Amino acid sequence: MSHPNRERADRILDAAGELLLRMGYRKVAIDDIARAVGIGKGTVYLHWRNKELLFQALMMRESADTTGEVLAGIRADPAMILPHRMISASFLITHRRPLMTAMLRGNAEIFGALGDLALREQQDELRTQFEATMLRHGLVRSDVPNLTYALNASTLGFYVGNTLSDEFEDIPPEEKAEVLAYLIRTAFEPPGDPDPRAVAEVAAELGAALEELVSSYRQGIYAHDPTRAPG
Repeated sequence: MSHPNRERADRILDAAGELLLRMGYRKVAIDDIARAVGIGKGTVYLHWRNKELLFQALMMRESADTTGEVLAGIRADPAMILPHRMISASFLITHRRPLMTAMLRGNAEIFGALGDLALREQQDELRTQFEATMLRHGLVRSDVPNLTYALNASTLGFYVGNTLSDEFEDIPPEEKAEVLAYLIRTAFEPPGDPDPRAVAEVAAELGAALEELVSSYRQGIYAHDPTRAPG
């Protein structure tokens, strides 16, 4: 059974997320969040001692939920680990989460000073591992110059495209995901079918890394939660 304090923490984070999207980080006050949840300001501080930690927890929860969805897909079908499938699936999962979309676009209007807290270090480490593992097992081409930059630049355009121009905003997200999958498949993966054994090994290795990431996010979300006090 979940603890009432944990449920309250989640209600606080839900309200913080809605207010963040509506007002932006700079304008949201702890008072606003407390009012939206129907609790006193002091109760919010029981969970997180300042606004910055509260919003860090919100970003961790968003990242944990998003990564958890990707992980569930890999557990259901190891071939989802292939770059074209994983990158396009992540795009669609993120698209359904306005906060994650804003975070990945580096939306300064929404996040203000919070932009640097977006858990980038762990995500960069994971990306480095992802690419090294894919190369080692022959699931990405080894002749692409500056692979990290190439993959990042190719993918980022799908996230920020609408912020630069509204020319393509009528294209449904599912179609954009198909285009992204095609681009990654043809530009970055070797021709022919991948070796099923390599796919299984990579899915196991990277699945474990994603699991660890989700677990560390989950621990961080409630780091200041009274339910974590000794006893």
